Amino acid sequence: MNDRFKMDEAQPRLLDSTGQGIIGTEMDRPDGRLKVCGAAPYAAEFAADRMAHGVLVRATVSKGRVLALNDESIREMPGFLGLFHDGTMLRNSAQGMAGEAPVQPGLRVDYHGQSVAVVVAETFEQARDAAQQLAVRFEAAEEVEVDPETAEAIELDEDSSEQFGDLEAAMAEAVHTVDSVYTTPGHVSAAMEPHASLAEWHEGNLSLHGSYQMLRFNKKELADSLGVDADRVRILAPFVGGGFGSKLGIGAEAVAAAVAARELDRPVRVVMARQQVFDCVLRRTETRQRLRLAADEDGRLSGVGHEDRISQLPEESFGEPTATATHFMYGGKNRLYRKEIARIHRTPSGSVRAPGEAVGMLGLEGAMDELAEVCGIDPVELRLRNIPDTHPETGKPYSSRSLAECLKQGASQFGWENRPAAGSRREGQWYIGCGVASAARSNSLVRADARVTLSADGAIVETDLTDIGTGSYAILTQIAAEMLGLPASKVTTRLGDTDLPGASGSGGSFGAGSTGSAVFLAAKKIRARLAEKLGCDVDSLTLKDGVARGGNVEKPLRDLCVEPICEEAGITAGKLGDDYEQASFGAHFAEVAVHADSGEVRVRRMLGVFAAGRILNVKTARSQCIGGMVWGIGSALMEELGHDPRTGHIITRDLANYHIASNADVPLIDVHFIEERDDQSNPIQSKAIGELSISGAGAAVVNAIYNACGVRIRAFPATPDKVVAGLEALGL
Repeated sequence: MNDRFKMDEAQPRLLDSTGQGIIGTEMDRPDGRLKVCGAAPYAAEFAADRMAHGVLVRATVSKGRVLALNDESIREMPGFLGLFHDGTMLRNSAQGMAGEAPVQPGLRVDYHGQSVAVVVAETFEQARDAAQQLAVRFEAAEEVEVDPETAEAIELDEDSSEQFGDLEAAMAEAVHTVDSVYTTPGHVSAAMEPHASLAEWHEGNLSLHGSYQMLRFNKKELADSLGVDADRVRILAPFVGGGFGSKLGIGAEAVAAAVAARELDRPVRVVMARQQVFDCVLRRTETRQRLRLAADEDGRLSGVGHEDRISQLPEESFGEPTATATHFMYGGKNRLYRKEIARIHRTPSGSVRAPGEAVGMLGLEGAMDELAEVCGIDPVELRLRNIPDTHPETGKPYSSRSLAECLKQGASQFGWENRPAAGSRREGQWYIGCGVASAARSNSLVRADARVTLSADGAIVETDLTDIGTGSYAILTQIAAEMLGLPASKVTTRLGDTDLPGASGSGGSFGAGSTGSAVFLAAKKIRARLAEKLGCDVDSLTLKDGVARGGNVEKPLRDLCVEPICEEAGITAGKLGDDYEQASFGAHFAEVAVHADSGEVRVRRMLGVFAAGRILNVKTARSQCIGGMVWGIGSALMEELGHDPRTGHIITRDLANYHIASNADVPLIDVHFIEERDDQSNPIQSKAIGELSISGAGAAVVNAIYNACGVRIRAFPATPDKVVAGLEALGL
């Protein structure tokens, strides 16, 4: 599509004047009943005639080569169909939008757990048994670096290392300073649905049912991996059971299924076990962050430093953007950023929900809490004093920035004025305290296309955007219904098929704003055609409840759509993306109880107040925010990847050992939205929300621990042993 709308100037707020009244409401998900009844088909539930089953074979060395795959040991096993490794196996999932081909190392092994082959049999059980019995001979490297703390291969990321002014001088001259090191462990996405793919070839064309987030990009990645033209690849992912970054790019199971299906000339399905997902699908890197803050006697920042070390496999380009929010959150003209990458042989690191802000704001917001303590200023007031008028480094204006409103409204609703002095409130054996942290997530507009068709029966929305549990089916239905004056029941939304117009994909919190804008623009074209049919000016056209009105004429839409009206539209970023700093903002408030003897931490209540432009669906937006805050609780108190120090192999490789927040750990969470429109973001004035609520959430919890008992946790998560050690150090 060559006529994609370019966001070069702010657009009228048309959705504020349409009359259907469905946009922004708490409309139920159109796909909700299918999901709760078990009728929504996920990747592993698709089947085909003569379907065979594949199980991945993985490396048992951390670095080296595959010398031999001896299928003689399994060739006579029941149901065995084949062993496949032809150099196409992937080292790790691609990053979805990176524009880079997935790494295919051939016989080289780069980490323990890497997929090296696939065994295929008539049944899953037969394939699993054969894969376990397969004799694989490896040549292991003598020395392998697996620990980022002791690695000698350290690279300075020049793209992420910047300096403005003189931070050292600012620290020396400041009245108040903070110089602290925060560490966060590795995390995994652990989406509810494991990775799965069913591949089937017909006359040289591949059809793949998979579980992916970015189909427009995934199609090209899969084609590149297989050495075929992208026009011969079709990916279908109508329902995806969570992604959180782990399904941004094509993974090993998709390529393995496609290779085996092509060789066997029959459909092949490959489903990863939970342990395989942990082993060979990307992790979030651990971080070591040094935060330095310099402030005057009133607590106003004069200097900010954010230096970090992360880890990644050799040759991989992704580096966790830890300091993303630090660049634009608070003022201070003297600034320093420095990023080191330890090149080690662990599972590759990549995007996990809110890459950058999710872990970077644990450090930044913890340091801001420390500065408030040093300055003797209330933590909410300190943040309010340091909100800059423009971007502190570039001078760009913010497209919209309601951080102050979020902090103020949150403080009022939470009862912040009743916050106890540190360590002063106790209920039996429990210390009680409250904490606050700001929230922020960068906003972006990504190229997206969509098609809308209006007929006498209703409307159809078509785009290859996926719904990864976020509510895409709902919000696209609402946008089309609002624009065309139809009840939601008259709109059918079709997603998750690369034969449909290419969407932005679901990732980076840009899916709703980008693809939603494409749907909006396609429907806007239809409105213009309806106005022409009605003989009125488009600005005077009103569409409501299936009736068109304008120019003193009123007609049912069905009479204007005897022949279906079909329009396609696309959108891409324009100069507004360069002229304005765009981000969503919010504030977290948490109350915790800390047990004086065991060090156990219980979150008793939590409030999030967020400003993310136009809220398209209050119910799905609130659900996203609650999910992010729950993840924040997990990051603060329990989530932690463990690695074997000898091999780098993940040892907490299932949900029995990698602890996440469960119902017993989560209190009732309150979420509120600030009324906001962002005219520079996109034509529907929305902004990123999916990842906003995890950013800063864990910091509010840990800051509350300090307020409760005086223990400052800088090494996440705040497990009982660390809290007890802190209490003992205080003599408590």
